[in-house]
Amino acid sequence: MLTDRTVVQFLDELASSSPAPGGGSVAALAGAAGAALTSMVCNLTIGKKKYADVQEEMKSVLEQSEHLRRELTQLIDKDTEAFNMVMAAFGLPKVTEQEQAARAAAIQEATKQATLVPLGVMSVCEQALRHAKTVAAKGNKNSASDAGVSALMLQASCAGAALNVRINLGGLSDVAFVQQTSVRYKEISRQVELLTREVLLEVEKSLGGQ
Repeated sequence: MLTDRTVVQFLDELASSSPAPGGGSVAALAGAAGAALTSMVCNLTIGKKKYADVQEEMKSVLEQSEHLRRELTQLIDKDTEAFNMVMAAFGLPKVTEQEQAARAAAIQEATKQATLVPLGVMSVCEQALRHAKTVAAKGNKNSASDAGVSALMLQASCAGAALNVRINLGGLSDVAFVQQTSVRYKEISRQVELLTREVLLEVEKSLGGQ
């Protein structure tokens, strides 16, 4: 599994001529890092007397952000697995008409799954950004910059995943699926951009114009 490797090993494989892992796995990794930063701000807030009034809320946010971090971490491998399924479908025999039809159907199904994985990354990032907003507004002010980086990583994760959704949609013939998925990814993208701006506004308040 990619997530069992060291950072150096992961980067070495990423830089190689192998097409996977690629942008999809990196997008999920960026999201996991963003969620982890939200958790860090929670941990740096919990137990501090100055933030006694938000202790329970921070504990709740921490639990939820850690859940989302685990989801995004799993999606690092799921993206590569989905890509490999598409490649396997393209490798199916295509000599007879029956084989060609089976191959075409397998490619379509695998491509759908490869579309749903980055769409899932986008959805999780939207949820994680809501928690980043909470810690930016109510968490330890000494970690305001970390809350900001959390939002930026989640934003980048979502934008990268959107590119993967779009490139896969281009290879699908299921019009209804394409339309529904297009509506969904565009709506998530809009929400993520709005949430990112809101988080950064909260961060700016803490930074005090520095």
